Amino acid sequence: MLERLVQTITRYSMFQRGQRVGVAVSGGADSVCLLHALRELAPRWDLGLTVLHLDHQLRGEESRQDAVFVREMAAALDLPFELRETDVRALCSQTRDNLEQAARAARLAFFGGLMREGVLDRVAVGHTRSDQAETVLFRFLRGSGTAGLAGIRPVTGDGIVRPMLELERPEIEQYLRERGIGWRSDSSNASHAFARNRIRQALLPQLTREWNPAMTETLAHTADWAQAEEVYWDEQLARLAQTHLIQEPPAVLLRIEALSELPLAVSRRLVRRALEIAKGNLRGIGFEHLSAVFDLAASVEGHGRTQIPGLDIFRSFEWMRIAPPATDNLENRNYRFAPGVPGAVRLPGQNSVLHLELFENTQITEGSKSVYNESVEWLDWNRIRGSVEVRNWRPGDQYQRAGHACAEKIKFLFHEARIPLWERRHWPILTRGEEILWARRFGPAAGFAASSGTSPVLGIRETRE
Repeated sequence: MLERLVQTITRYSMFQRGQRVGVAVSGGADSVCLLHALRELAPRWDLGLTVLHLDHQLRGEESRQDAVFVREMAAALDLPFELRETDVRALCSQTRDNLEQAARAARLAFFGGLMREGVLDRVAVGHTRSDQAETVLFRFLRGSGTAGLAGIRPVTGDGIVRPMLELERPEIEQYLRERGIGWRSDSSNASHAFARNRIRQALLPQLTREWNPAMTETLAHTADWAQAEEVYWDEQLARLAQTHLIQEPPAVLLRIEALSELPLAVSRRLVRRALEIAKGNLRGIGFEHLSAVFDLAASVEGHGRTQIPGLDIFRSFEWMRIAPPATDNLENRNYRFAPGVPGAVRLPGQNSVLHLELFENTQITEGSKSVYNESVEWLDWNRIRGSVEVRNWRPGDQYQRAGHACAEKIKFLFHEARIPLWERRHWPILTRGEEILWARRFGPAAGFAASSGTSPVLGIRETRE
């Protein structure tokens, strides 16, 4: 069994020589086996081991005795011991996660904190092939796609490794019995209140008896196959996301045209990646939510909106914006500033700065570039002479642009220029009192535009931060 562990560790490059490795030990058979096995194998990589235990405070005295058991085991093996206590039920009420989700989040926070602080380089946990089979079956029953069927990863990007992922639970228990090593039993594992326990105790044994004697191995192979697929797609999606996704935190923008141009398998994964970037994870996101996004993209209306768990999705013209809820609350939408001249204003929610600068006419050069305009735009400062304000567009705003015969509503100009709805809300205009002097992209007002003989002039340019 130890040689199989070595093969798994080597296959996935789990450890580098001299690393400090935390071993997560709950007190159950799997984690106890992992600890004893790694202690025996540690000299091969010159690993420094530390025993980690998280008391979830879910089972009262039983939980406390688990911590005592693990502490004494660490002392008997002459290994450092780190204990963390977390009230997981209280955590559930804060995050609205179920007990299993909250417990997992607490463990990852414990392990991740030690690695971020530089105390540890890796954390090894005791997941087995049996856990892998249960996870794949559980996710299949929930309707997961290929990413879900990849199950438990041998190595994660945040430093978690699983050396026993190719071992099954019965052989682990046999290993411990042969060596006279004891372990603790978690009473909650007998409860059918948890879906995973029902799969472990009833469904998986039934499938093994009645359908496939090698069901655990078959499900584990499914995970291995799916993981290879996901590695391939991760590389492809990094390239596709760079081409098709525009990140404007907290939002992600996606051009509708890309979804129709790409094969369905690719576009589904691209949308899924966009959802993950905007939300931070894919928890609660299922096939029906992807379908809702595609339905919105296919709408002939040109505008629309849908909400899925943790995300608000807008469609406007040829763009789709994916963002957390409340990104467009009124309190973070409207703004009004009175900048000095010369001066600059950082535009809220846009990662850009509007610069107001005074020039003599002789200093004006053609072709000065900015983000939204082909050139810096010029106003006659003599006609303004006074305080100006920069604010966002509001419904009802209208003005007469230079070179046009009459006033037009800016809302009409937005529609004509196909400006997405979410961009309009922060759209900057320059005013003097109630008069609009200038609007981004649409230029100076007719009564304030600079001419060839104007001096001094007010230059307006916008730069991206």
